[in-house]
Amino acid sequence: FCTATCPTYVTLGNELDSPRGRIYLIKDMLENGRAADEQIVTHIDRCLSCLACTTTCPSGVDYMHLVDHARIHIEKTYRRPLMNRLTRNMLAMVLPYPGRFRLALKLAALGRPFAGIFDQVKSLKPMAAMLRLAPSKVAPPSDFARPAIHAASAARRGRVAILTGCAQPVLDPGINEAAISLLTRLGIEVIVPQGEGCCGALVHHMGREEQALESARRNVDVWTRAIEAGGLDAIIVTTSGCGTTIKDYGHMLRLDPAYAEKAARVSSLAKDVTEYLSTLDLPIAETKGLTVAYHSACSLQHGQKVTMAPKLLLKSAGFTVKDPPEGHLCCGSAGTYNIMQSEISAKLKTRKVKNIESTKPDIISAGNIGCMTQIGSATGIPVVHTVELLNWAYGGPRPKALDRRAGV
Repeated sequence: FCTATCPTYVTLGNELDSPRGRIYLIKDMLENGRAADEQIVTHIDRCLSCLACTTTCPSGVDYMHLVDHARIHIEKTYRRPLMNRLTRNMLAMVLPYPGRFRLALKLAALGRPFAGIFDQVKSLKPMAAMLRLAPSKVAPPSDFARPAIHAASAARRGRVAILTGCAQPVLDPGINEAAISLLTRLGIEVIVPQGEGCCGALVHHMGREEQALESARRNVDVWTRAIEAGGLDAIIVTTSGCGTTIKDYGHMLRLDPAYAEKAARVSSLAKDVTEYLSTLDLPIAETKGLTVAYHSACSLQHGQKVTMAPKLLLKSAGFTVKDPPEGHLCCGSAGTYNIMQSEISAKLKTRKVKNIESTKPDIISAGNIGCMTQIGSATGIPVVHTVELLNWAYGGPRPKALDRRAGV
């Protein structure tokens, strides 16, 4: 079952690039107490952590935590080639910090003409991929990313915190703006707590355990203070990749006596924005006459098992919703995968966009900024976050991304 749904096995046809093959390699390495070698690193690095295998596995193998453990072991026991180390260090030092990331994107505009040159050198291909993915314009910082309490504009019926994130508010600040605007109109008080930051997903998937746990502890402390100050019904996440990690804080910090209980409480409160909106009984909206192809991000459908809520909300909001063929397959974004494994990622992107475009949609909807950036780089169809479409349907402004295509 797992090989048929594994994007790298489907693309490469190599048993060692399937979940079964990787489990064999990991088991052999860990049970024999061996340091990671080049072969193991190659095949583990090619894993997208899309978790499609966990959805289809009849035995319930916990592949997610197994590959996480392997990555930690690799980080501790394997010395990567120089350029690979430098690239990974740069990503870890830049992407989780909005100010640094915004500056890097502005500098990327100067380097974009050299992308073709970087592509000629294997070790510099990640640099070429970064330059091509960088947007031509960088939005200014949004006021919604600052610590604040956004009062409910209707009769209050809930109180939530929202993760503003690190990469998303730089790449598309309109997403959190739409979420806060919609929630407050529905009677939900939304707080952006002082001190929250990157969820730690990026470094977690690099095997940098201590850095990931540091991010987790910081956010757990921030949200625990918010819980104790006035209670929280949920911690809203608008980037599904972050949501999967936050929902795993309880596991990540299970051995830390000072944080185990607090982390488990935070994980239990973490909700994708569509999960939470589904509890608010939104009314049926006027038909929009627009067809939406819904891209189900791997971190949402496989990592969090949230599959129907976004589509049902879009249908209630007046959109015609279509499921693209091979919806279970990853688009190839997968955090920094489209940078570090750009050739495999490009093949997956082409396949994904072809499947989406076959539904002839007016709009593509997704719940993860990485997927949106990846798919948007290969199609002229506007790619819009699900919550932006819902905000528009229930009285908010038209999403700016729709201006990319006339007639929408």
